[in-house]
Amino acid sequence: MSDEHKAAIAAGRIEAAAVRDYLEALETHRPRPGRRQSAESLNAKKDAIDAQIAEAKPIKRLLLMQERRDVEAAIEALQVEPDMASVEEGFVTHAANYGRRKGIQYATWREFGVPADMLARAGITRGG
Repeated sequence: MSDEHKAAIAAGRIEAAAVRDYLEALETHRPRPGRRQSAESLNAKKDAIDAQIAEAKPIKRLLLMQERRDVEAAIEALQVEPDMASVEEGFVTHAANYGRRKGIQYATWREFGVPADMLARAGITRGG
């Protein structure tokens, strides 16, 4: 394998990582229907589950334990915010080359949920 080929593979990995990080952050923070739950309401729900676990029969206790884990994960997700400026900058820098290499059209980026202004910043246009 030539040095140029190795460099191209490395560049492709960097581009893919930047695009993946942005798309994952975008999906994680995409608005969902309904009211967002606050950390306070989730903590109250967790406390209520903990109170029920002590009295529950085995099957119900098992289900409550899983529900508690789900609530704990939701609480943690509220606390973990990706550095959107950093992932956006990586996307802007690498998305056009990545999309060109993979044949991803403007409409596909938009269908995924990438905002039009982000595509414009990345140099991705409707015409290709």
